[in-house]
Amino acid sequence: MTNEPEEVRRLLEAIEAFEAIEDDTACAVAVSKALEAWPDHHSRLRELRQRRVQAMKDQGKTWKEIGATLGGISAARAQQIGAGLRGAKRPPKKDQEPPDE
Repeated sequence: MTNEPEEVRRLLEAIEAFEAIEDDTACAVAVSKALEAWPDHHSRLRELRQRRVQAMKDQGKTWKEIGATLGGISAARAQQIGAGLRGAKRPPKKDQEPPDE
């Protein structure tokens, strides 16, 4: 965790703080509240990443360079992120049941 940006480190520390809550009920309530708010934050993070990836492209970086910067993803995936496209979930195989939700 030492090579991670400070913001990532702090997010991971927050998750560890949830794990450290000794009271099961208090932990479950706290995690539930965090998860309840997560969809909005998840969307914000995706939008922020998209804007910054597009800014890197506007600065002249190639999709290949951007993909490498983002952890070795493909140029095609970097371009999808810049366009705001999400990865498609694969449909279940024909011989498998879809997961319960």
